[in-house]
Amino acid sequence: MPKLKTHSASKKRFRITANGKVKMTHAFRRHRLVTKDRKVKKQHRESLYAADANSATVRKMLPYV
Repeated sequence: MPKLKTHSASKKRFRITANGKVKMTHAFRRHRLVTKDRKVKKQHRESLYAADANSATVRKMLPYV
């Protein structure tokens, strides 16, 4: 069986935890932060886990992680 290529964009955006969950960061944290609410900016500092429906897709893109 040939080797599989890892999706380059996915390896920069996602991490697989020890329990097998897909960890990622929030969107909307790059620019135009002056107009955004302080509460939203504070909440988006934390990381989050991908939904189970999407984590299967991410795992296919990260075969060796």
